[in-house]
Amino acid sequence: MRAQAQRFDTGLVFVATAIVSSLLAALLIASGRSKLLKEPQQMAIMRSVEFPEDKVWLLALAEIAGAVGLVAGLFWWPIGVAAATGVTLYFLGAVSSHFRVGHKYPIPALVMLLLGVAALILRTSTT
Repeated sequence: MRAQAQRFDTGLVFVATAIVSSLLAALLIASGRSKLLKEPQQMAIMRSVEFPEDKVWLLALAEIAGAVGLVAGLFWWPIGVAAATGVTLYFLGAVSSHFRVGHKYPIPALVMLLLGVAALILRTSTT
């Protein structure tokens, strides 16, 4: 009976991992795309945190790589852990950049940071 309960719990945690990782991956792709296309709103944000416009493509590639890693990590957990760690660190830097220039509530970056932390916790819970 206990083995069935453990298997059930692990299954639910994996479903939660898949949902959070997929949602975060979709958001990362959208964000990376807007950076690659240099959409005006995205570029205004980059200017406001004093990030060099000619280097924005590097952030886009990091976000897209994070998205790919999160999805691939559903099939092989070490990649998922590495991707979630990278995404968490990336958005920790993003939040720090916003605070550095005086933004009081960088809600999008904070949400992405929290999703990265959630993906990391969930992914390490199902190894």
